[in-house]
Amino acid sequence: MAAKKKILVIVESPSKAKTIGKFLGSRYKVIASVGHVRDLPKSKLGIVLPEDLNKEEKDSKLEGKTAFDPLYINIRGKGDLIKELKKEARNASKIYLATDPDREGEAISWHLAFLLGIDISSPCRIVFNEITSKAIKEAVKNPRPIDLNLVDAQQARRVLDRLVGYRISPLLWMKVQRGLSAGRVQSAALKIICDREDEIKAFVPEEFWTITATFEKDTAFSAKLAEKSGKKLTISNQDACEQIAAELEQGSYTVKEIEEKDRTRKPAPPFTTSSLQQDAANKLNFTTRKTMMVAQQLYEGIEIKGKGTIGLVSYIRTDSVRVSDEARAAAKEYIEGTLGKEFYGGIVFSNRKKDVQDAHEAIRPSYIDLTPEEIKNQVTKDQYNLYMLIWQRFVASQMAPAEYKAVNVSIKNGSYLLRASGSKLLFEGFLKVLSNGKNREEETLIPHLGEGEAITAKALEKEQNFTQPPLRFTEASLVKELEDKDIGRPSTYAPIVATLSDRNYIMKEKKSLVPTELGYIVTEMMSEYFKEIVDVDFTANMEEKLDDIEVKGVRWKNIIEDYYGTLESELQKAYDEINEIDKEPELTGDICEKCGKPMALKHGKFGDFIACTGYPECKNTKAIVEPIGVACPSCGSDLIIKRTKRGRIFYGCSNFPKCRQAYWDKPTDKKCPKCGSLLVEKKGKDSQLACSNKECDYKE
Repeated sequence: MAAKKKILVIVESPSKAKTIGKFLGSRYKVIASVGHVRDLPKSKLGIVLPEDLNKEEKDSKLEGKTAFDPLYINIRGKGDLIKELKKEARNASKIYLATDPDREGEAISWHLAFLLGIDISSPCRIVFNEITSKAIKEAVKNPRPIDLNLVDAQQARRVLDRLVGYRISPLLWMKVQRGLSAGRVQSAALKIICDREDEIKAFVPEEFWTITATFEKDTAFSAKLAEKSGKKLTISNQDACEQIAAELEQGSYTVKEIEEKDRTRKPAPPFTTSSLQQDAANKLNFTTRKTMMVAQQLYEGIEIKGKGTIGLVSYIRTDSVRVSDEARAAAKEYIEGTLGKEFYGGIVFSNRKKDVQDAHEAIRPSYIDLTPEEIKNQVTKDQYNLYMLIWQRFVASQMAPAEYKAVNVSIKNGSYLLRASGSKLLFEGFLKVLSNGKNREEETLIPHLGEGEAITAKALEKEQNFTQPPLRFTEASLVKELEDKDIGRPSTYAPIVATLSDRNYIMKEKKSLVPTELGYIVTEMMSEYFKEIVDVDFTANMEEKLDDIEVKGVRWKNIIEDYYGTLESELQKAYDEINEIDKEPELTGDICEKCGKPMALKHGKFGDFIACTGYPECKNTKAIVEPIGVACPSCGSDLIIKRTKRGRIFYGCSNFPKCRQAYWDKPTDKKCPKCGSLLVEKKGKDSQLACSNKECDYKE
């Protein structure tokens, strides 16, 4: 008797296949495609260009193709897997494609349907937002056709990114060095990092002083000087500060006005991919790449005692803060049952942007009653910490706001006005879950005061401050910036940061992202020749057009066609200009001592150098020695411009290695009147000289 055919379910990952297989039982066979099975070739562009179709002798492979058709191939190394998939498909009574519920997952299902001969208009596609028994069984009951809008949205991004990367990267290889890459989102993100670094370098700190008075009545509290004669007061130097402090000490303090009001603080919405990456970076010190890896493990399934292998969180790639009615009901039951009815808030969060991929919910625990403490000893430390973050954020999002009594006090002294503010926590609300009842420590209490009451200052504190430059981006703040400017999508943020780092365009200093000299060179070149690609507004506008493919069913090739014209004209201009430069070598007047040919100025990844025009037969090169007209204070030799291995400019002694005198800032021939060290130029809006001795604070 022939064995009864099974229903075949194809998912993306083996671990997910294992989890889902347990839920569906023996009537089903669940196997994994292990990601994509078809893609564009790595060795060539793999896209039909308009000019390919206009050739007199067309490639036979392009028969029936139109402009911008992707030329997909089976991914190398997946031949045996594809054979197995086809064999299982032939032996199955029915096939369900259960890849991830997003554009990428829809495209993988579309490719699988092509390989396995499945009619894409048939109910072959099942989707679920969480890997639980109920969600999987419900999905199997409600199959649908493949969503071609989602597929086209993925294809458009893939084709557009391939055009940008494969058409521009060779120009970088020719102009800078091999192995570099450009990207539609990557290049815009790099420019954002470089622009921030330029802001920091150009920043000139400004001095300001603050005055704080300390009072005591029942309890100590402080008030800051804020106004003079009804106008905001800025104290720019110590002399002015001393004068104001003397006037305050001679005067008397009176309570002018007391304002009391109730204030509420609402919980944050549950996590999206972006906000999870930011919070995990700030609180757990996770990179975006690590966050996505651990979150994927939680989503795909972990063995939990008494429950088997289950997915602990809902789908992790989402732009939405929406929560299903079922999950909201479960949260209400849990909160009211464990904390009390007064702690349930019932807040409904709405998405800030248009509903792209809103089929997904926000990231939340699959089982709200499965607390982090219950799974602590059954998961890794990283899995526990990230699950704790997701669980607390979701539970808090469904709770009532925290309630405060806020007090603002204005204190008058002559023409001066000081302000004090305080707050008292009346009801913890959602904070009870987030901080385990430690919120009282954040209170700032103001004693009972009456308007017109005279009070005495116990102390007057004068403090010198300086304005601070903008902070460098961390992974968390870069993700926020990209999201705020609508550049890329949350699922791309982790690979963007990884690519910039792998290409040596940026490096990490502690948590900060710092552009390397190579990153600057690439950004300068992209800004010169491909202004639109690195332009933030243009990139954001392109994201909106790409979203319209999914949301409004816009024809994807129209968007590619419009963009391609701009890209090609910029490419042609760039190649023409670079070829023109390369045709006319800038001779130095020197002769190569190795072959007798003229020497010429060349441009490299770390700046200019001198090379023989007989290259490649003669490979003689020389560094350009650029004296800056300042003598080394240690040995009297010339100080010259030098570069680090990463290409960063510094100034060092020409007598190296006998003399190791060096400066990061450009030295001048002036000496410090306080200590005798050389003064150096500090870059900024207005040039400033400062002492090169770190222990000396002289400036002019």
